[in-house]
Amino acid sequence: MRAVSVHEDAIAVTSLLWQTNAVALRAGGEAMLVDSPYFPEELELLGQVLAQAGFEPNALLATHGDFDHLLGRAAFPDLSLGVAESTMRRIRARPGEAQRELRDADAANYVERPRPLSLGSAQALPVPGSLELGDRELELITAEGHTPDGMAVHAPWMGLLCSGDYLSPVEIPWIGEGGSVADYRNTLARLAPVLEGCETVVPGHGRPLTGAAALRILDEDSDYLDALERGDQRPSLPAGRDSARQRAIHAENLARLG
Repeated sequence: MRAVSVHEDAIAVTSLLWQTNAVALRAGGEAMLVDSPYFPEELELLGQVLAQAGFEPNALLATHGDFDHLLGRAAFPDLSLGVAESTMRRIRARPGEAQRELRDADAANYVERPRPLSLGSAQALPVPGSLELGDRELELITAEGHTPDGMAVHAPWMGLLCSGDYLSPVEIPWIGEGGSVADYRNTLARLAPVLEGCETVVPGHGRPLTGAAALRILDEDSDYLDALERGDQRPSLPAGRDSARQRAIHAENLARLG
C-alpha cells in the first residue's frame, strides 16, 4: 500500500492490487474516506496511517457498488457508509452480491480475511447533490455507465475530483453488468467541465492525474467508445492501456454489447 499527499487536505492511498485508490479528504476538523484498498493487511494499517497523518475519518463514502470500493467498512466498522441512491438500489436489488464477488476474488488471489464484509447501515445520498464536510461542501456527480450506479466526488475548494472507475490511466472504459455506453458517455460529458477547474484527479484505479491529463484520457475514452460501438475487434488502445488484460476487457465489452 502506498500513501501520497495530493493536497494539504487530501491523501490518496493506493492498494497493491489493481492500483485501487482510496482518498481521505478533510475540512473544518472532519475527515471522510472515499473508497478503499483491497488487502486485509492494507485495511488493518489504514486506520493507523490516516490517524498519524491527521485524517482519521468520521464517515465513509463509496463511489459505486463494486466490492473493491466497499471495503472501508472492514477498516472502520463503526462508521457509516454513504452511497448514491442508485448504489443503494443496486445493493437492495442484489443482496449479498458484493460479498459473493469479494469471496470469489479472495479465492482467486489466495486471500484470507478475518471476517466477512458487512455493509452495516449504509446511507443513501441524493445524487446529483452535495454533502457537508466540516465547513465545506463536496459535490456529488452522477457517474454511471461502468455500472448502473455511482457517483464522482468533487472537492471544489481543493480542485480535486475522485472520479470512481472513470478516467483511469491503466484501464479502458469497462462496460460492466447493467452499465451502458450511452450512460458512460453521459458521465464523461458531466465530468468534462469539472475537469477544467481541477488540479488533481484521483481515479478508482491508477496514478493520480492532473486535470489536463484527465482531459486527455477523457478524449481517448470517447474515441474508444466510438470504436466499441462500431464493433472493432482490435481497436487502437491508448498508450499504457494496450495490454492483454485490456484486450480481454474489450472482448467482454463487445460480448455485452452484442
